[in-house]
Amino acid sequence: MTQHPSIDRTQTDSGVMQQRKAYYDRIGQHKLAPLWEVLHGLVIPQPKSACQPALWHYADIRDEIMEAGRLITAKEAERRVLILENPGMPGQSRITTSLYAGLQLILPGEVAPSHRHTQSALRFVVEGSGAFTAVDGEKTIMEEGDFIITPSWTWHDHGNDSDRPMVWMDGLDIPLVQALDCSFSEKFPEDSQPLSKPTGDSLARYGAGLLPVDHEVTTPTSPVFNYPYRRTREALETMRRAEQWDACHGLKLQYVNPATGQSAMPTIGTFMQLLPKGFDGATYRSSDATVFSVVEGTGHTMVGEGDAAQRFDWGKRDTFVIPSWVPYRHVAPDGDAVVFSFSDRPVQKVLGLWRESRGNR
Repeated sequence: MTQHPSIDRTQTDSGVMQQRKAYYDRIGQHKLAPLWEVLHGLVIPQPKSACQPALWHYADIRDEIMEAGRLITAKEAERRVLILENPGMPGQSRITTSLYAGLQLILPGEVAPSHRHTQSALRFVVEGSGAFTAVDGEKTIMEEGDFIITPSWTWHDHGNDSDRPMVWMDGLDIPLVQALDCSFSEKFPEDSQPLSKPTGDSLARYGAGLLPVDHEVTTPTSPVFNYPYRRTREALETMRRAEQWDACHGLKLQYVNPATGQSAMPTIGTFMQLLPKGFDGATYRSSDATVFSVVEGTGHTMVGEGDAAQRFDWGKRDTFVIPSWVPYRHVAPDGDAVVFSFSDRPVQKVLGLWRESRGNR
C-alpha cells in the first residue's frame, strides 16, 4: 500500500534537516558556518536598528547632572559625564548604533585633565558661559550654542574660570572606532597642556573665508575648532531674508571644513537649523540616525508613522534622537526654534551608503 504523499514529504524533510544539522555541527568544528541560514538577517531590505527614538528633557535631568558634581570631582572622574544611553541599547554607551553622546559638567575652578584619544569628539555647549577647552596648544572660551571640535589624537583639557557650572554635550565616534578596533588613548603628564597659540588663533586664520597662503591639508578635520553660535545665528538670520525654506528642514546649515568644503569632522556631520514660527515640516527620513539638541524655542517632532507614531515635545536644552530610516517631521507652532544636530552622515557618504526620503505633511 502506497504511503500518503504528505507522510513521505514529512519524513523526507525530517531526514534532510537531520543531515543538515549533522553537517552544520561538523563544519562548525572547522570554524565554518552556512551563510544561507543567516543571509536573510544580514542583507535586509531596509535598516532595522536596535536604536530607538528617545527624548531627554533637560529640566528632568539637570538636578542629576549637578548631583554628579557633588559626588565626584572632574579630576577623579577624568571626564564627569552622564551618558545619554539609547533605551534600545542599554549598557552599550551609545545614543545611536555608531555614536556616543553624554552631558559633561565642569564646576567653577575645576579642570578636567588633559588626555588624547583616537576618537573624534565634538562639544556642544548646553548651559553656561566662560569655561574653556584647550586643544593642541590653543584655548577657546565656550558660550552657549558653540560647536567645538576635538580632532582625533589631539591633547585636550577643559576648565572653568567662570562662577557658574558649565554643561555641554559630548558627541564621539566611540562605537565606530570600537567596531574598527582602532581605539588608542594616552594621558598627559600634567592636568593642563602648555598653550602655544593665542586664544582665537584658529578662527582668525581659517574662519573668515581665508586661508594662510601656505596652508596644506594634512587632516580631514577642520582647522577651526570653535564655531561660535553668534556667527551661526547671524548666518541663519541673513538667510531668512531670502525665504527659501526647505519643506523638511526650514533653514539648515552644515558646519564645514573651510580648507576642503567637506564636513568639519570626518566621521560626524554637524548641522544647525532654524524652524520659523508656524513651521509645519514635511516628513523626512534618512539612513543616518541623528541626535538633536534644542538651542532656542519650543516645538515638537512627530516620529514614526500610523499607530506607532510618537510625539516629542521639546524645548531649550532638550535632546532627542531619531534612528536610521525612521520618518519624522518638525513642527514649531509658537515661535522660532533653533536646533543643533549631528550624525554619522560623512562616513555614510564616503562609503556611498547614505540615503534620504522626503514625503508630505
